Amino acid sequence: MHLLGSRVPRKEDDRFLRGRGRFVENARFEGPLFVTFARSILAHARIAGIETGDAAGLPGVVEVLTAGDVDVAPLGPPPLQGIKRRMTRPVVATDVVRFVGEIVAIVVSEERAAGVDAAEAVRVDYEPLPVVVDPRTAAADELLLFPELGTNVARSDTAEVDDDFFAGCEVVVSGTHTSQRVAACPLEPRSAAARADSDGRLTVWLTTQTPHRDKLTLERVLGMGEGDVRVLNRDVGGSFGSKLLGVEEVLVAWLARRLGRAVCWTETRSESMVALYHGRGQRLDFRLGGSRDGRLQAYQLDILADAGAYPGIGASLPALTKLMAPGPYAIPRVAVSTRSVVTNTTPITQYRGAGRPEATQAIERALDMFAHETGLDPAAVRRRNFVTSFPYESPTGARYDSGDYARALELALEAAKIDELRKEQQRRRAAGSMVELGIGLASYVEITNPAGDSEFAELELGADGTLTVRSGSFAHGQGHETAFAMIAAEKLGLPLDDVSVEMGDTDLVQRGSGTFGSKSIQIGGSAVEGATRELVTRASALAAELLGASTDGIVFDPDLGRFSAADAPREAVSWAELAERATEQGRLEELRATCDFKGEPTFGFGAHVAAVEVDLETGNVDLLRLVAVDDAGNVINPLLAEGQVHGGLAMGVGQALLEQYVYDEDGNPLTTSFSTYHLPSSLDVPHWESQLLETPTPLNPLGSKGIGEGGTVGSTAAVQNAVVDALAPHGVRHVPLPANGENVWQALEAARAGGLESRL
Repeated sequence: MHLLGSRVPRKEDDRFLRGRGRFVENARFEGPLFVTFARSILAHARIAGIETGDAAGLPGVVEVLTAGDVDVAPLGPPPLQGIKRRMTRPVVATDVVRFVGEIVAIVVSEERAAGVDAAEAVRVDYEPLPVVVDPRTAAADELLLFPELGTNVARSDTAEVDDDFFAGCEVVVSGTHTSQRVAACPLEPRSAAARADSDGRLTVWLTTQTPHRDKLTLERVLGMGEGDVRVLNRDVGGSFGSKLLGVEEVLVAWLARRLGRAVCWTETRSESMVALYHGRGQRLDFRLGGSRDGRLQAYQLDILADAGAYPGIGASLPALTKLMAPGPYAIPRVAVSTRSVVTNTTPITQYRGAGRPEATQAIERALDMFAHETGLDPAAVRRRNFVTSFPYESPTGARYDSGDYARALELALEAAKIDELRKEQQRRRAAGSMVELGIGLASYVEITNPAGDSEFAELELGADGTLTVRSGSFAHGQGHETAFAMIAAEKLGLPLDDVSVEMGDTDLVQRGSGTFGSKSIQIGGSAVEGATRELVTRASALAAELLGASTDGIVFDPDLGRFSAADAPREAVSWAELAERATEQGRLEELRATCDFKGEPTFGFGAHVAAVEVDLETGNVDLLRLVAVDDAGNVINPLLAEGQVHGGLAMGVGQALLEQYVYDEDGNPLTTSFSTYHLPSSLDVPHWESQLLETPTPLNPLGSKGIGEGGTVGSTAAVQNAVVDALAPHGVRHVPLPANGENVWQALEAARAGGLESRL
């Protein structure tokens, strides 16, 4: 039985189900100190003074520090093209605070409770400054977060559009879509611990996606030498792009060096809601033109992105939205302009999908409006415009490697029983039902491994014939231990239980790029696959000596995990026998292999169909069905792939119907707990109906693409389109996200009052 493509249960789940996971909070130290951060209560203010005496005098408090006590330079934006480097973030606010939740003081205490009391006792004299929360206001540069720069624009990329851009288009539709700000809400909040070791090295435990990158950053920021920092962790309880190395983790590491003791920090949920990086936050103005028979000809998209108070990766994400703007459609003319601006809000970062859901939401909303204007079936318009020949170079520079977009849509429509849904919809409308049925479609394509990263893998055969896989990738819920073990076991003919996987320790794993951008299988898995080929080559030389044959005459059987001579196939040696002989000869090191795999971006795709009920009296929306067909090339483990799709669908539905991070005009966050920030529960969502296509990519030896974010990319647009479809007979052409009861009710009221245009 071949492992690859089989539904193998996750190897890592046993320890989670038994409560034996090892998270940062589980680390135990002798005499640890605890860190509590005092945070700004104003969104924008000058710091006139800070009084820490009362806090420092409380029992159990070791010290209270402010910006002047910390000799760590401000953290600049990542070295990404076009971001203004001078919009730096101090690790502790110096003269000005720029969002609610920014650190103004650090409390170090013997017990956590003492730190909380002391942080509340820190007194800050604020001189309020004007606040800008709306990105449109920020773009006007009237209220500046960095006055010395004279602008709030952190990054811009303008496309020139002449008067002839929509020439020849019989129909042009336009509108505005806002992909609202959302909070990541990982099950495990951020946590960090650090210990200065006797040899001068620093060991840091982090909830992270990128251990090796964090190691290099800490060495640079703290002025330490190469190899002086070890970053490690075993388990991370979710991240979704948000758990990047931040000022809090840097300060924990700095404090451990300063104090010579173990230092620990774990954020509270309310702290996480205001201080952990947020996601999305784009306003997309679109125009889509084409012929009355449904052929799309021109698409213009203007993106205004909220970067939050300090531009980071979030400021660069409009570049990904631009790249994926035309979606799976062969639109001849595409022009995209982008601007990222700073506001007095929590900084934005990559959040599951990172720029691709925003692109899909805009083009799918525009396409449905175009279909309505032309009187054509939305599915027919999609079919007419799909890219059909691969590889395909889009007008925005994306090179789609492989796909069958029409097949994905047809499978989704078939599974949803679209004809029956339409009949039921017409029956309700004819009967004048106050509960309308809406049907929404979304087809998508998304870039995976967008940066074209490399990944590292090392295989080591043990003396007992078991195999250890070390990967520079790092899991935070995806199932890497199972997937990587499956690849190694399949290629080497080993029992799955004889393969273990090590990740997340920069001392055990030589290098790595980490996990983000749906890239782990296609580059991490391909690195494992490459290392298996190298290990077979090395083992063949040893087997040749044992069998008295030439290396060229050795044949490896991956089904049996045995080496034999071509002219004597009945005489064979196993991995265990090779390991035993190598151990006896002191040559076990020869049965170790490494591989660095440099991957190209690949493009997963899919189609989602949603059915909703909308109550016309209350605006309440119930999601009845969500059918998802997703393609990620060759699937290593369908169980893992479906799990990723299911998680992505839940997050996409959350944005579509419930989630929105809200600030008032003074920059005060209004959604700081799960009582005000609404996440989808099992009561809000149906059982997903998921299918996996497999259209292999030629760009890696596994033929695999990413699937960790695909569910998020397509589902939001499908659900939003379904809500609008339900309300179409009542004059509604758009419902802003989240399409909750309030926004649906307001859209209905605007349509009834003839104020439809103000909602677009």
